[in-house]
Amino acid sequence: MYRKAERKQAKLRLALCGPSGSGKTYSALLIAQGLQPNKVALIDTERGSGELYADLIPYDVASLNPPYTPQRYIDLIHGAEKAGYDVLIIDSISHAWMGTGGILEMHDKVATATRNAFTAWRDVTPKHNALVDAIIGADLHVIVTTRSKTSYDMVEDNGKKKPVKIGLAPVQREGLEYEFTTVFDLSVGQHVATATKDRTGLFDNQHFIPTVATGSALRDWLMTGIDPTEESHKTLALFKANVSAMDSISHLTNWWRKHSTEIAMLTAPDREFITAHCAQHKAALTALSEPPKVESEPPKPNGIDHAEAVTH
Repeated sequence: MYRKAERKQAKLRLALCGPSGSGKTYSALLIAQGLQPNKVALIDTERGSGELYADLIPYDVASLNPPYTPQRYIDLIHGAEKAGYDVLIIDSISHAWMGTGGILEMHDKVATATRNAFTAWRDVTPKHNALVDAIIGADLHVIVTTRSKTSYDMVEDNGKKKPVKIGLAPVQREGLEYEFTTVFDLSVGQHVATATKDRTGLFDNQHFIPTVATGSALRDWLMTGIDPTEESHKTLALFKANVSAMDSISHLTNWWRKHSTEIAMLTAPDREFITAHCAQHKAALTALSEPPKVESEPPKPNGIDHAEAVTH
């Protein structure tokens, strides 16, 4: 049911879009530094180019070579979570869409086998959605870079016309930008960023070069509000006391149904704990409701009491 809306602290979901040479990786690292992390990880699909900035900030890198299947990205995202990284840079996510083994290639294979390009999306869309869910659900800041389709425009330069590379639509499935907190489009040359989507409101109508200060501003905005981990712990303590006081399985079942939405909003560890606690309490209630087992006496030989058999 409905509840009062509350602003909670959150993890960054940032997309940097631009053509080759627009400064996506460099900008991602500067913004990551501004988030004040202890550990930064970078998934490098650009054949080693992700390590060219190793002198900029300390970070660890994981090389991702073909095939660029969504599941391989997902495994690296979960691996970064388990390893305790604070920021994960995915450079770039475009390969999961149009690279070798990516979604478009997977779609082509299914379409060729089934001879139906439309229904082939039913097989591959869940794989793409699983990657998006992994990014959105990750318990760390995530910055992704996406390549943009490249075009050229003629601009004036000291009275002469010269071609300038410009970025068009991102090389990614349409609509992916809706999943991010903020999306920056980067230009070639001056590496100027423009926010094409910004839930923070920090960068509206601005054109700027991303710096460490950009990450600091994002961090300050993300840290405003209720700490979701602390709030989850408080809710867990209350739920644990409620469950322990339950005196019947029916009460426990009804309680779980009533609070299922609130349970789903707990952090993953707290959600796992309350689930296990409910299961243990249910097992204890089940054991109490069962009648005690009566040990049967050993059978009498030939229908005669054992003591009587001895005296005969």
